[in-house]
Amino acid sequence: MSDLSSLAPDPLGGDPGKPAERSGLMGRLRTYFLTGLVVAGPLAITAWLIWTVVNWFDDVVTPLIPPMYRPESYLPWPIPGTGLVVALVALTLLGFLTANFAGRKFVELGEALLNRMPIVRPLYRTTKQIFETLFSKSGSSFRKVALVQFPQPGMWSLVFISTQPSPEIAQHLRGEDYISVFLPCTPNPTTGFFFFVQRKDLIELDISVEAAMSLVISAGMVQPDGGDGQKKLAAMAAQARATQAANVAKTIDPVG
Repeated sequence: MSDLSSLAPDPLGGDPGKPAERSGLMGRLRTYFLTGLVVAGPLAITAWLIWTVVNWFDDVVTPLIPPMYRPESYLPWPIPGTGLVVALVALTLLGFLTANFAGRKFVELGEALLNRMPIVRPLYRTTKQIFETLFSKSGSSFRKVALVQFPQPGMWSLVFISTQPSPEIAQHLRGEDYISVFLPCTPNPTTGFFFFVQRKDLIELDISVEAAMSLVISAGMVQPDGGDGQKKLAAMAAQARATQAANVAKTIDPVG
């Protein structure tokens, strides 16, 4: 007697004799789901980060605003982002006031007072130097990307070029042309290695800091966009191989 269960109708509406069609349907559904996840995931994370920042500013700044000036005092609901707008206006006004002579004198007086505090002085100086370096228009901090052989010869890592070493440090580097670089770790780029390296040992790359950061965070899964990015990566690899070959040649024949 034949097995009647083999002739039972397919709940998906397909032919029971064609399991490949069922697997094909499941594959398409999986593709649709992953496509929707790729589209919605970044949007959701971006919206969540923006909402978190806006709420943080609201929680910090809004209590400092007198109740009579808050929008919720006149509207039936609060307006998100009020604290962020007030903070932006206040920082802009602060920059305008400190740009004139009286403002600079007031800032110098405050800094002189902070410099007399033993514990506060190093913390304030370090924080100020970091902010001045990051937001300086003329500075070269983290505006270029390079390759350096790390952790051993033949292995190349992405680094961000920082600034020239200070005179106190440069005098101990025997007059060589050194540059300070930061090598971020994957997937957390806020941790890494900071060291001084000779400029001749660096291979500067023609890619943006944002593209290099995406490459580091994704562990190489997110490559530079477009065909030009792939060509740049190929050029990077060729340049690294050429540099390595030149170093090997110098080791074999140091006179040449």
